[in-house]
Amino acid sequence: MIVRDFNKLKNTDKCVADARWTSTRLLLADDGMGFSFHITVIEAGSEHTFHYKHHFESVYCMAGKGRITDLATGETHEITPGVMYALDKHDKHTLVADEELHLACCFNPPITGTEVHREDGSYAPAEEVA
Repeated sequence: MIVRDFNKLKNTDKCVADARWTSTRLLLADDGMGFSFHITVIEAGSEHTFHYKHHFESVYCMAGKGRITDLATGETHEITPGVMYALDKHDKHTLVADEELHLACCFNPPITGTEVHREDGSYAPAEEVA
């Protein structure tokens, strides 16, 4: 059984930050669960374009308000507490945080924790991550 306390991970290497977001990684690839699980906070007023070409991601909004736009279709969806979205087609998307967003995120395949977003908004495939 794996038990981790989000509050105890906030100031460790399991908590990473980038352009106006912070992600606390509660489960990673080396935990052997087949997915990774993160709590991500997106700063209010920020906009992010991601394209997880090698990963599927599902996201559940716990707090805040924003919107996600599917860049292939132009369709925009409101993100509020209780809303989940899943990037089942490796969807390139833009996420806008109108208020600070608190999100629970799962990645498959799991990330290792050392990934950084590449210029195209993706993470490298697992076999390329050292």
